[in-house]
Amino acid sequence: MVASSGHLARLWGINLVRFLLFTIGSETMSVLMLASSLRQLLIGSAVSAVCFVAGCLVSLAAVAADDPKLPQATIDGTGPGWRELGESDFTNVNCEPTTWSFKDGVIHCTGQPVGVIRTKKTITNFELVAEWCHRKAAGNSGIFVWATEESLNALKPGGLPHGIEVQVLDLGYTEQFEKSTGKKADWFTCHGDVFPVGKTKMKPFPPISPDGSRSFPRLQRSKGINEWNHYYVRGINGEIRLWVNGVEVSGGSGCNPASGYLCLESEGSPVEFRNLRIRELP
Repeated sequence: MVASSGHLARLWGINLVRFLLFTIGSETMSVLMLASSLRQLLIGSAVSAVCFVAGCLVSLAAVAADDPKLPQATIDGTGPGWRELGESDFTNVNCEPTTWSFKDGVIHCTGQPVGVIRTKKTITNFELVAEWCHRKAAGNSGIFVWATEESLNALKPGGLPHGIEVQVLDLGYTEQFEKSTGKKADWFTCHGDVFPVGKTKMKPFPPISPDGSRSFPRLQRSKGINEWNHYYVRGINGEIRLWVNGVEVSGGSGCNPASGYLCLESEGSPVEFRNLRIRELP
């Protein structure tokens, strides 16, 4: 009795599955080679069925080769060259004496009035890590890098400096904005916008805001009220990049100026920062 082509295809498929299930745990490359060979050697009406099985299992082998247990690089602000930024590193610019407080490793901001504190020294090339948490829905804050001395010296109450802002927004800000203004919140996001303020220049990385000024995050990574978020900010030779909770999302190049002060922003709502650490680079 001669087996039909369909029956042969089923037999080939079953044997192929058995072999691959045995092999995939040890030699993924063998699986890839076997599937490739089967495509070339098998003939007749069984070819379509076997090639389908082989193709599926090649994909399975590729997934197995990408071991999810492998360690990944993380930037947590520890290691050679990193140092903590604490109360002694900052000076008040245009906030009240009670706006900012430092206690038990946490930087507390009341949000009132709008303004900033700045580092006592300027920075140029750097890496920065910061954890932040909004304590009120629809909270607004930010981290300024390369803020200009001229704008800081001229800053009035309620004003903000010229520089590159790394936005720190609570997820509820979008809803509040649309309800209060009746307008679509299409010119900002709550997941890590990066943009120039004032006279500062920057070419934003895509995706960009409708007016072309902001680098919008390519992924939505931010957590909501009372949850801590992790920022890693890297500024080198006028290029700024932001990672939100472990993933790079936004940034820009051609920043001018590319040196200045680091500022923390008070903008109407209580916010906290912790594990604020910097590594200055050549």
